[in-house]
Amino acid sequence: MIAAAGCGSSVGTGDGRPCTEIGARVGIGVQVAPPPAGTSLREAAVEACWEGSCRTVPVELSPATEVAETTCTGEGPDDPCSARLRETGGYTGFAPMSGLPTGPVQVTLTVTDADGERFAHRTLEVTPELVYPNGPDCEPGGPQAQLEVDEQGRVR
Repeated sequence: MIAAAGCGSSVGTGDGRPCTEIGARVGIGVQVAPPPAGTSLREAAVEACWEGSCRTVPVELSPATEVAETTCTGEGPDDPCSARLRETGGYTGFAPMSGLPTGPVQVTLTVTDADGERFAHRTLEVTPELVYPNGPDCEPGGPQAQLEVDEQGRVR
């Protein structure tokens, strides 16, 4: 969910570490657990409403991954390491929402399968929170919220 907005450093933390110019995308993340066997998901959409206005954003669902194994050439902090990823069977996506507040937002998530049938659909209230890509001692990035869909299509 974090996207690079630049390199270099800006104001430092109280302990002398620099705060980089990395940014954070503003919006709502979607994580979908692996659906039942034989179910292929096609697309998702997030409708978000706040301050009397609503906007609907399509969400591109991509295969979710996790670390399968890691290897390092040594134990020092400068020793190179690598990680191999594997697909989990689930999906992940992100709905960019400029102007998303840090207050309550009514959100409707709809996920459809390859046949165009609803796999998941729910309206709920979420409160996006500021993210701190450089840690809590640096300036925050934008607000984000996260929606999760379980293997039966229940949204939380």
